Amino acid sequence: MSTTEPLVATPLTDRPTEGYVFDTGWPLSSADIDQFEGLSVDGIARYLQEAGAQHLVDAGAFETHKFWIVRRTVIDVIRPITWPDEVHLSRWCSGISPRWCNMRVRVTSDNGGLIETEGFWINMNMETQSPGRLEDTFFDMLATTTDNHRLRWKAWLNTPLANESDQRFVLRHADTDRLDHVNNSVYLQALREVFPDHPDLLSNPYRLVIEYNKPITFGEDVRITTAPTDGGILIWLSVDGDSRAHASITALPH
Repeated sequence: MSTTEPLVATPLTDRPTEGYVFDTGWPLSSADIDQFEGLSVDGIARYLQEAGAQHLVDAGAFETHKFWIVRRTVIDVIRPITWPDEVHLSRWCSGISPRWCNMRVRVTSDNGGLIETEGFWINMNMETQSPGRLEDTFFDMLATTTDNHRLRWKAWLNTPLANESDQRFVLRHADTDRLDHVNNSVYLQALREVFPDHPDLLSNPYRLVIEYNKPITFGEDVRITTAPTDGGILIWLSVDGDSRAHASITALPH
């Protein structure tokens, strides 16, 4: 089995016919498109964060579950969304435990775009600086769309960083969030630096997986390193040889 086969073969769950699914949407913003007028991967990350915040408000859980960190994001770009368009996001839970959950988001558009995503989100207790328990009411709401109530973390990307590249990704003060970490979407901006080298891969349906290992903070010297695999590429974002995030981009069947 090649390095990329498990990544592509792991299916994302379909939208449930019962249970709590949150729906929202808005016009595709011209600030979130790439040079080809398509919704960028960092734009997708921002939309996932916004849908998550709206979902918490809709569930009445915003005040009690304000702080989350994402451990992994899976993005399947099946039919790109291009500007101008109207985007629609459906968000539901596809696996849960008392302190974290997998959240599926399906992004569609009026013009036929389709992007499927899943994120492994950890609820944080800021007093203890550790994962915090979900309140029972909120847990029960999310659990209505999945039978997996014992979700465990397992990394998909394990290839160690061999030789760190000298390609830098320069950070700005504006890249940090309220936790003083580099925002999740900025990691995706860094990945876009390697996109021009792989036009054939990215012009067809593809899966992007990114796992966040350790936070990156402003002032650190971030390097981008890549390596080819069967059907795709691996990408590391590192600081002084320490892999802070690991990503892969692989072709999807089409």
